[in-house]
Amino acid sequence: MTRPQPATSSRARTGRLPWPVAAKVTRGLVLALLICVTWSTAQAETARLRVATRVVPPMVVEKNGTLGGFSIELWNSIGKRLNRETEYVVLPDVRELLDAVASGRADLAIAAISITSEREDRFDFSQPIMNSGLQVLVRGNAVNVAANPLRELMQLFFSRTLLIWLGVALLLILVPAHLMFLVERTHHSGIIPTRKYFPGIFHAMFWAAGTLATQADQMPRHWMARIVAVLWMFTGVVFVAFYTAQLTASLTVQQIKGPINGPQDLVGKTVGTTRGSTATAYLNELKTEVREYEKVDDLYHALLDQQVDAVVFDSPALLYFTTHDGRGLARTVGEVFHKEDYGIVFPMGSPLRKQVNEALLGLREGDTYQRIYEEWFGKR
Repeated sequence: MTRPQPATSSRARTGRLPWPVAAKVTRGLVLALLICVTWSTAQAETARLRVATRVVPPMVVEKNGTLGGFSIELWNSIGKRLNRETEYVVLPDVRELLDAVASGRADLAIAAISITSEREDRFDFSQPIMNSGLQVLVRGNAVNVAANPLRELMQLFFSRTLLIWLGVALLLILVPAHLMFLVERTHHSGIIPTRKYFPGIFHAMFWAAGTLATQADQMPRHWMARIVAVLWMFTGVVFVAFYTAQLTASLTVQQIKGPINGPQDLVGKTVGTTRGSTATAYLNELKTEVREYEKVDDLYHALLDQQVDAVVFDSPALLYFTTHDGRGLARTVGEVFHKEDYGIVFPMGSPLRKQVNEALLGLREGDTYQRIYEEWFGKR
């Protein structure tokens, strides 16, 4: 007699959960996954950003262990818009900042970092945060700058002004000398002893040069030559008066301004800048003796201690120094040159770049950026 087989459920036959149960399990898994993704995204958005910077007043100022300055206040405002906390990493120079971003030790860098084509190949930059450029800084006392009288005298002898005056003097000598030669050579007792052009013209030129310097010891004999001589005497007096005035003015201005009045005067000088600065390549092209310093304060001390003749660095930093710690001790000369922009540095392909640019544009469209700028640089 065959025994009846026990009934087998659909779960035992197929190995699957019933449809209502499976649907509930699937919905639970999807919900859990969404929660995880949302939590991870929120964690990423609120994670603390590591921002590399360096002290370079007024962009970054450190006082009693607290960072401030234009760049710091600007980034704090950007961070608020991004709802991100910041952990600042202070490094000594630009090279260290760029290395920190490249190696991942920092998420970005902000200070006074110039946007250049070379750096653009390795990093991403934000929109410019400030327009800048290079400028020359010298000691405030022009007497200390012009410490070598012999060198200043040689510079005067080979100056463009002196060459122009010598050319004018030569022209003024040649014209009356030829008039005197043509008229006076026909007189039997004239000051030109020969009718030949050479050496007769040299006698005439010697007389003209002596008259120009008001030192002539002979007078021409021909009546036409005497008219030329009288006119030439008046011309010589006026010429000497103008030349003396010009020479005195040039020497006075040179003593007031000093020998360095812009980048064109840096050739052959000892010039200081910071290590890794964009000024180094520019100074090398000028054939100057470049001395690089790690800290900006060391750069200023080198100038004031007369270790360097001048400093070439970012214009905002130099202007801030001349109105604060360096007031009366140093001054900027010449116009801003080698103009460049400051930007925020990111690793190549960083998603933060777009977010920061949007926040930065928002600050510019409002009054926040202008307020921060005026706080550190005054009204434009």
